[in-house]
Amino acid sequence: MDKQQDFVLRTIEERGVKFVRLWFTDVVGTLKSVAVAPAEVEGAFAEGVGIDGSAIEGMTRSYEADVLAQPDPSTFQILPWRGEVDPTARMFCDITTPDGEPAIADPRNVLKRTLARAAARGFTFYTHPEIEFYLLKSSDYTDGGPHPIDNAGYFDNVSGGIAQDFRRRSVRMLEDIGISVEFSHHEAGPGQNEIDLRYADALTTADNVMTFRTVIKEVASEQGVYATFMPKPFAQHPGSGMHTHMSLFEGDTNAFYEAGGQYQLSKIGRQFIAGLLHYAPEITAITNQYVNSYKRLWGGDEAPSFVTWGHNNRSALVRVPVYKPNKGQSCRIEYRAIDSAANPYLAYSLLLAAGLKGIEDGLELPDEAEDNVWELTDTERKALGYRALPASLDEAIALMENSELVAETLGEKVFNYVLLNKRREWRAYRAQVTDFELRTNLESL
Repeated sequence: MDKQQDFVLRTIEERGVKFVRLWFTDVVGTLKSVAVAPAEVEGAFAEGVGIDGSAIEGMTRSYEADVLAQPDPSTFQILPWRGEVDPTARMFCDITTPDGEPAIADPRNVLKRTLARAAARGFTFYTHPEIEFYLLKSSDYTDGGPHPIDNAGYFDNVSGGIAQDFRRRSVRMLEDIGISVEFSHHEAGPGQNEIDLRYADALTTADNVMTFRTVIKEVASEQGVYATFMPKPFAQHPGSGMHTHMSLFEGDTNAFYEAGGQYQLSKIGRQFIAGLLHYAPEITAITNQYVNSYKRLWGGDEAPSFVTWGHNNRSALVRVPVYKPNKGQSCRIEYRAIDSAANPYLAYSLLLAAGLKGIEDGLELPDEAEDNVWELTDTERKALGYRALPASLDEAIALMENSELVAETLGEKVFNYVLLNKRREWRAYRAQVTDFELRTNLESL
């Protein structure tokens, strides 16, 4: 037994933990959980815990249903919202086959494979997400809702408001569970909030994003409100993104930094951006995986709609933030399309894979977008060579299904399941008769 496993077992005994939740995700990023008694944890480390993979979206076919959840002891944390009555902990799991091989449909394993590819080139991939979400009075939308909890705006300080208490409680809880928070504030939409997590390696970040969503939902429920990560719950208000800052390190050196380079950006950094731009349309069905995601991408309010990059240009898909003098380690880029409902394991896998492909193929970075891309005409954008991101899930699926990069990165099984799942969602959406159609057509036709 290694030191981390021994630490977990000692902590369970010392803290009187009554339940240990083993967490993992399905292919679309839904958090799954199975609880085990403390006495079973040592056996789980040694042999895993058997689960029925056929009951998990995209995991296995019914005739190969048995898989094992192997807890990762480095992710052990006490869940603060469970209180001291029946202390409960959690660990993330890797899903394996009965013979101990990684399950090819496990999203966490997809990311670990991609990170291993980067590591083989000497790179460590770090990420820092800015996660937006809405707080609503309830999840009920049948009475003219949804209804946000306030009418505040960007960076507003709402004295005595639920949002301020909510953010304070959420940040405290995140810190208690070992997730460091950099900023928190009210966002532009009524009831919309943002909490930014500190830089971490991409696997830790993906685990943290899954934990973050659970914490936010728990605190909202505790305070009698409802939190949603839906990309665009209001037509007239901004959508919720998960702008992600990224950098590659070679040991302790930031591979994106070059003193004297344009915006202090190295050749590797420029090629990484070029890879993101080249493959962005193909990976959008993963970074923006729902029908509703495209209402955000094409709804304005600083959501990127075109494949561009710029220095501190918030209309661009990829932004190079202002460089901090004498802080080369902070040199980074920001990908702005990804939304808060993405599966972080698959999304970060593809962002990394696209950037690495840019480096491997020596892709040239096109000219930056200096103007506000949204204010240009279609003719101007065409003349500048600005491609559009997919305008719908249907278009994103069509681009992804022909992508060698996505198929290779996700693996055949995950790739095919995502296509199946997203086509099913699009067919269900397309079959609807919407309120818009009834309002505009019922009486006039």
